[in-house]
Amino acid sequence: MDLKQFVTIVPDWPKPGIKFKDITPLMNDGDAYRYATDQIVEYARDKSIDVIVGPEARGFIIGCPVAYSLGIGFAPVRKEGKLPRETMKVDYGLEYGKDVLTIHKDAIKPGQRVLITDDLLATGGTIEATIKLVEELGGVVAGIAFLIELSYLDGKEKLNGYDVFTLMTY
Repeated sequence: MDLKQFVTIVPDWPKPGIKFKDITPLMNDGDAYRYATDQIVEYARDKSIDVIVGPEARGFIIGCPVAYSLGIGFAPVRKEGKLPRETMKVDYGLEYGKDVLTIHKDAIKPGQRVLITDDLLATGGTIEATIKLVEELGGVVAGIAFLIELSYLDGKEKLNGYDVFTLMTY
């Protein structure tokens, strides 16, 4: 299936010069959403994944159905102040500025194999911070899966040494 036909490119959003890749048409189409989810599930199936981790909010959209399909749990990574219990945090840079990501301290057990999911790999800052959180908790990043990679932003270079899977490249 050509998933690019389900991605709308929105010019100058959220800032002039940005060509935003809108995945909501993909999510609105049951067959396309199922196909994309199934592709990530197949990628993960032979990796002995214990838990899926996804940064908010679109990492939830990708990771939760994958976790459900694999019969495993999902651990959210959220912006500071959004998780109700004791957290670990990391500062990170992203394509539009800086922020803080957090994860519950008990979300990952030492040695657990983790698949990180998100909708888009751009500069790699969000995923680099997510990896740091997972590894500080003792998790093993067994793979990282995206719907889209913006190859012209070189984010994959920050993920050198990790197994990265993408469904679409721009």
